[in-house]
Amino acid sequence: MIESAVDSRWFRRYPPVGGRTAKRLVCLPHAGGTASAFHGWADRFGGGVEVLAARYPGRQERIAEDCITGMGELADAVTEALIPFLDLPVHLFGHSMGASLGYEVALKLEREHGVRPAGLYVSARKAPHRVTPKPTHLGGDEAVIEEVLRLGGTEAQLLDDPDLYDLVMPALRADFELVGTYHARPAHPVSCPVVGYVGDRDEITPADLAAWADVTTASFDLTVFPGGHFYLADQRDALLRDLAARIA
Repeated sequence: MIESAVDSRWFRRYPPVGGRTAKRLVCLPHAGGTASAFHGWADRFGGGVEVLAARYPGRQERIAEDCITGMGELADAVTEALIPFLDLPVHLFGHSMGASLGYEVALKLEREHGVRPAGLYVSARKAPHRVTPKPTHLGGDEAVIEEVLRLGGTEAQLLDDPDLYDLVMPALRADFELVGTYHARPAHPVSCPVVGYVGDRDEITPADLAAWADVTTASFDLTVFPGGHFYLADQRDALLRDLAARIA
């Protein structure tokens, strides 16, 4: 059993409010995103849920480390970092790029470690056999910034600050390269339940999310919220209520 004192450079740990940890929710940020996006999530779950928010290299506490630009390498690293936490049921939630990463981690856990995740929750991202990568990273910083502004992520606000620009851009460059080189391939199913989430005004459509049903041998469910690609900002409470009910 992992002790509460054990730390991990790959995860910022948010312990459950009161009581002993009974299960874990691993949260995987979007391109350019950080673990801070999931601050306060643990407060919304009952039943002893500990939130592990992934800390990708090249940002925040890991700002001095080189960013990772390949999905396979990132999935390998996250999976390896999860091994000490597999003594309890693990759920995986990923938004946008994080959804693809969650799927790859789920596959590795099952195939390489014999561990079946308790659930895979994918948000605002096409299924792995339907992804259509954009070569945004080939257009340089200007193209990356334009895409960030178009999608409306919180990183757009940081780019307006000259003091933060040089801190934010390396992670954005790396993540957009990672997303832009992650190509569709045959649907290899996981054995855990999969749940899809999407905003009704996102360019990623409910039909795109429905294709995730092809990559599980268990159940699939889909929930559509009002909003765009970052619906989970305005719909945070509704999303967390839904997640909490499913994890419980």
